[in-house]
Amino acid sequence: MSAEVIAELVSELGPLWHERHQARLVSRPRKRAVGAGAKHQLVFIDRLLATLVHLRHGATHDVLACWFGVDRSTVSRAIGEVRPLLAERGCTITLGLRLRTLAEVIDHLGSSGQTGIIDGTEIRVRRPAAGRKDRDKYISGKNKQNAVKAMVLTNADGRMLFCSPAQPASCADITHARQLGLVKHLADGPAVEILADAGYQGLGAQTGGRVVTPPHRKFKKNPPDW
Repeated sequence: MSAEVIAELVSELGPLWHERHQARLVSRPRKRAVGAGAKHQLVFIDRLLATLVHLRHGATHDVLACWFGVDRSTVSRAIGEVRPLLAERGCTITLGLRLRTLAEVIDHLGSSGQTGIIDGTEIRVRRPAAGRKDRDKYISGKNKQNAVKAMVLTNADGRMLFCSPAQPASCADITHARQLGLVKHLADGPAVEILADAGYQGLGAQTGGRVVTPPHRKFKKNPPDW
């Protein structure tokens, strides 16, 4: 976005923001003298820039707070105030499909006729404190390090649709998928094909072949029908 466009937005939206801010102050009982109280940590142009970066690049409020040297709540409040002004001017983004649960993802893949891909990913963490009773559960059998694990589901193009809550890394991939209810969602939901690696062998038999994995070595010559 050019400097001319930003200057135009500041000149158009700045007075509107100031007017609404003053209206909010007038609408509630005054407990301080005029001009007293904390001053704004972000001037309007910074509030506008933070909102534009958030909308254009998806930068989180925490990241923007670090960039501008303010608290996260300040950035959240600024975006909440400026975004409606941009929307009234026609500067907005189209809301996409929001999938919040694994069941919604399965239904979306079925209705759109897409193929899903699942895999487990491990994130290394600090070793739990000594004396913690579940300390050994965080040791990954594959990487021999302390980690947590999440199951990620994408479509065939690699777009992430679902990421599960973190689980101690000692949990096997297939066990984690069962705990998340993947077998039940596939059995009760639409006919969806899910591609997976060898860590999920066994789910194919439980889901009627909806989870496709590399054949087990004992099935290489005579693979089952599913």
